[in-house]
Amino acid sequence: MERPGRVKSREVFTDGGYSVYEEENERLTESLRLKAKALKSLSIDMGTEVKYHNKVLEDMDSDFDSTGGILGATVGRLKTLSRGSQAKLLCYMMLFALFVFFITYWIIKLR
Repeated sequence: MERPGRVKSREVFTDGGYSVYEEENERLTESLRLKAKALKSLSIDMGTEVKYHNKVLEDMDSDFDSTGGILGATVGRLKTLSRGSQAKLLCYMMLFALFVFFITYWIIKLR
């Protein structure tokens, strides 16, 4: 007996009374499950990459800090050297540094 106001569903039944709509629903559900699994795997991989890159950046930061300390000490020594009467020695040091830079640039350019 049907109740008034209800729409009769138009289900197409196959062998054993299984609806075609139910089959399509299960197929779409499986497709959605596979897509969700792929997204989960992708997000886990992205998290792993982010953690790795954060570690690399922290290592680079500590390396740059130590290099900055060394360069600061070197600049301090150069200032001390320039205050004294050893201006000629300072000039030689600067020319040597420029020479080394030029040779390095030349070697890299020839490769």
